[in-house]
Amino acid sequence: MRKAQIKRETRETRVTVELELDGSGNGRVNTGILFFDHMLTTFAVHGFFDLVVDAEGDLSHHIIEDTAITLGKAFRAAIAENRAKTKRYGFAVVPMDESIASCAVDIGSISGEGRSYTVLKLNLARSRVEDIDTEIIPHFFNSFAAHAHITLHICADGENEHHKIEAIFKALGIALDSATKIEERRT
Repeated sequence: MRKAQIKRETRETRVTVELELDGSGNGRVNTGILFFDHMLTTFAVHGFFDLVVDAEGDLSHHIIEDTAITLGKAFRAAIAENRAKTKRYGFAVVPMDESIASCAVDIGSISGEGRSYTVLKLNLARSRVEDIDTEIIPHFFNSFAAHAHITLHICADGENEHHKIEAIFKALGIALDSATKIEERRT
């Protein structure tokens, strides 16, 4: 099984992430930030990842940032052994009511020297959605990609911030599920 457990403890946070790539989409997420918990659970469901996240800390910004770092490291660890046999690329386009998000990933640099790249065109118009500041959303994806050592391109558009962000997390899960599939023809 391709899985990993990573813990991160700083002066501000304590985060534990357990990730199984070949799961069934079970997510148990507890960060104390309801909207973020919902997004990570959605990511797990649509990526068919089994994901357990326990995080606590002083500020929501620190909790989200350190969860992104820890999730990125767990993703990198879970895929590292079999990365050469994966499909490598994945993409998804997800509509959600009036919103749409696209995500393309390249996990090819996971075993490299840390090469990663992130391009985000999120078109987030409001400063807050539910119980988080939207400025942390790009930071989450940048931190995740940097610590997973992947290339990540995400675009989103729509009227409702909740729908846009949820479509983004779903698209990321689907794209990563596709990119991490074992390709038996690859030698």
